[in-house]
Order: sequence, then C-alpha cells, then structure tokens
Amino acid sequence: MEEYECQVGHKKEIMAVHDAMDVLNGKWKISIISSICYYNKRRFSDILSDVSGISNKMLSKELKDLEMNQLITRTVLDTQPISVQYQLTDYGMTLKEIINKLTAWGIEHRKMITGNR
Repeated sequence: MEEYECQVGHKKEIMAVHDAMDVLNGKWKISIISSICYYNKRRFSDILSDVSGISNKMLSKELKDLEMNQLITRTVLDTQPISVQYQLTDYGMTLKEIINKLTAWGIEHRKMITGNR
C-alpha cells in the first residue's frame, strides 16, 4: 500500500478525502455504519440503542442517506409487527477496514486522554 505524505501537490488526495467526507459527514453516519458493520444485520431499534443520543427522525434520515449512497440495504421483514433490517452492501463493506482502524485509533486515543496507557 502506498503511503501518502502531506505535502504540496496532493490536490487529488485532498479532494478524495473531501468526497469521502461528503458521504460520511455528520455526527451519526460513522456510528450507524459501525453498528451495522459489527453486527452484520441490524434492526432499526437495535441501531437506535447502539447510537446514543440519536432521535428516531434523525436515524431514519441518515439511513435513507446511506441507502441512497448504496452503502446499506433496507429489508422489510414479514413479522408482526413489521420490522426493518439493515445490512451493509458489498460496496458498504469496503468501509469495514476504515471502521476497524477508527476503532483501534479511538481505543488508543481514549487511553491517551485518560492517562491509562
């Protein structure tokens, strides 16, 4: 894997980060993707309990955005009452490595900030 240095002449890479952040921006999307990624399939209520502080309305909006960007699929289950299940698409699964790296970084960052190294 090629390493990119932060230096003059990396407009293409900076634009690529901008494009990625356009899709993944906001307070909730990465957490929602993580919930679905770690459990493979998640119901709406499961994601709602995983993503602390998100409202039903906001979760619904964010899930629609992620579906529109072909990162997740939405399946209506034939249950009583009807429930909906979300899963990462094959394209969405390409984010798994990023989620794993963010997780590892987050664990180390928390240790660093709390002094538990």
